Amino acid sequence: MAGRKNLSLNLARSVTAPWAWALLGAVCGSLLAAGMHMPAKVLAWGLDRLTHGQVQLQEVSGTLWAGSARLVLTGGAGSRDGLALPGTMDWSLKLSGQGVQMTLRSSCCMPQGLVVGFAPSLDLQRWQLRLSDHRSQWPASVLSGLGAPWNTLQPEGMLVLQTEQLLVQAAAGQTQLQGRLQVTAENVTSKLSTLRPMGTYQILLGGSATPTSTPALTLQTQSGSLLLSGQGQWQGSRLRFQGEAMAVPEHAAALSNLLNIIGRRQGARSLLSLG
Repeated sequence: MAGRKNLSLNLARSVTAPWAWALLGAVCGSLLAAGMHMPAKVLAWGLDRLTHGQVQLQEVSGTLWAGSARLVLTGGAGSRDGLALPGTMDWSLKLSGQGVQMTLRSSCCMPQGLVVGFAPSLDLQRWQLRLSDHRSQWPASVLSGLGAPWNTLQPEGMLVLQTEQLLVQAAAGQTQLQGRLQVTAENVTSKLSTLRPMGTYQILLGGSATPTSTPALTLQTQSGSLLLSGQGQWQGSRLRFQGEAMAVPEHAAALSNLLNIIGRRQGARSLLSLG
C-alpha cells in the first residue's frame, strides 16, 4: 500500500512539475515584458524625487529604456522659478555586467553622448558611478530657474562642462571621488551690472588620479574685471566653501551693486561663504 502511495505521489509530481515551471516562466516573462515597456514617466518621477523637484523631465515620451523629454531646472517644491533647456534630452538605458548604463544626449547642448554607468551592491549599501570623458556647452541663463540666488543674478554666458576619468564611489556612509569635473563659465554677465562681460571663470572639482574622501573644489578667474577666487571641500553631501570677489579699480563702480549682493562686504572685497 505504501508503495502505491509513493508511486502516486511521484506520478503527481511528474505531471504537475511542468505546469509549475510553465506558470513560473509565464510570470517572469510578464514581469520582463512589463519592465521593457515601462513608461518614461517612471524616470521623470524618480529624478523629481531624487532632486527634490529641482531637476525635472517634462513633455516625456518613450519608455524607461529609450525616451526623450524637456529638461527643466526649478527652485524646488513650491517655487515659481523654472527654466527649460532648448530642445530635448534623449536617453537610452541598458543593463550592464554589474548595473545599468545610460547614454544621454541633448539636441541643444550635448551632441556627444555622455555615458553614465551605475553599479550598486546587492544590499545597496555600496555603489559606484562612472562618467565617460565628455565635453558639452550649456547656456548659463538656465541657472536662473534654480531660484535664489540665481534668479537675482540672472547670469548669462556659456557653461562648458568637461569630465575626465570621473569616478564616484560610496560605501559605509563615505563618498570618494577620483578624476575631475571642470566647469568653465565663459563671458559671464549679470543683470546686476552694466559691465559686459564681467569675466570668464573656472570651477574644478577633484583633479586627483587616486580616490579621495574629501574632494577639493577650486574657483579661479581666467580673465575679466570681476575677480573671483576660492576653495572648498565636499564632505559627504555637503559643500564647505570660502572665497572672495573683487573688482579691478577701473570698474569698481560698475560692479559695486553686484559685490554688495553676492557676499559680505569688507572694504573693496566681498566675502563668499557656503556650508
